[in-house]
Amino acid sequence: MTAIPYQVRAMLRTYGRQVTTARRLARYRRSLMAAGAEDEVRISREAKRRELVGRVAAEIVENCIVTGSDTPVVEEIKADLEEELGFPLAFAYPPEEQDMQIFRTDGPQGPQEITGEFKTAVFRRLWELALEKVDETML
Repeated sequence: MTAIPYQVRAMLRTYGRQVTTARRLARYRRSLMAAGAEDEVRISREAKRRELVGRVAAEIVENCIVTGSDTPVVEEIKADLEEELGFPLAFAYPPEEQDMQIFRTDGPQGPQEITGEFKTAVFRRLWELALEKVDETML
């Protein structure tokens, strides 16, 4: 079999380009590593778990509690919060409002909205209870 000089030159030119590109990439990687700008991010297992627990808790607080989900976790969180506060609660997203509203439902005048700093404290405790409950039940 005979080799045509043109094909040999074309093959060597392609090989030369590949070698040059590989050298440039290697130099670029070394400079990134020296600068500490690696793309790879390493997160510990505990940090991944905390992130996942936070996402699940947010889903519970934002969706399940408002829609009245009957899951045991949601029911336990609501029961714990109501037990701590000493009165029953109702959660709602009225159509005109942007934020979730919390109502105290045991008053003689019907449901009364919880507002101000007490509302903030109730939200904070609701979030803490949701995080604790999800962390307990997650494998």
